[in-house]
Amino acid sequence: MERQISSAQCVIFDFDGPLCHLFARRTAASVAGRLRAAYAAGSDGSAGSWPETTDPLRLLTAAFDDPTLLEPQSAQRMERSLTLEEVAAAEVAFPTGYADTLVRTLCATGRTVAVATDNSGEAVERYLAGRSLLEAFSPARRPGSAPSRVCGRVCDGAAPKLKPDPDCVLRALDAAGTNAAEAVMIGDSERDVAAARAAGVGFVGYARNERKERELRRAGAEWVVASLRDILLTVDPLAHV
Repeated sequence: MERQISSAQCVIFDFDGPLCHLFARRTAASVAGRLRAAYAAGSDGSAGSWPETTDPLRLLTAAFDDPTLLEPQSAQRMERSLTLEEVAAAEVAFPTGYADTLVRTLCATGRTVAVATDNSGEAVERYLAGRSLLEAFSPARRPGSAPSRVCGRVCDGAAPKLKPDPDCVLRALDAAGTNAAEAVMIGDSERDVAAARAAGVGFVGYARNERKERELRRAGAEWVVASLRDILLTVDPLAHV
């Protein structure tokens, strides 16, 4: 796998985890609580049917999957509320160690970088802009130019296609103009492993603790790192880190 990433033409990052800790300050539990308070209270007495979770994405999935919880228009509004929460969280997110340097090194060595995430593209772009990294993922906006390589959640009237659906990974490949065989994804969840596999993309797991490592290996990840420094040194053995 080390050889695969060293020869990859495109590296696709999941957002929350491999690039930053999105909910480090504005926690996922607090976001889920605000969504539940705003939307479950108006669900015709069916609040008890909402999943008991601190994951905002699970609440969003339930809103679209179960028509007894919310009408489609309300589910759309809930998705927009989540987007605004994610944008606010992105403004105060903690960067993952070595992530900024890895992105810049990949670009400096001729690779293309992209993001494939279940979070909103607006939040990703807000975070990247704050780290002076947005240009690395977004080609110059010119007529006929390639699309942004930030491929976030799409909610266009139907339920968003979240991982393990490979939709965002496939969009990232398309935006990068790269074949799956020439790409590697860096992710930190079992859903990332499944989405990468479904898209035919190689995978490197980022595990910030032993529990995450066990989950990733159980899902089939062969190469799991505790620090992005390991990937950075594979890409550029002479990096001063």
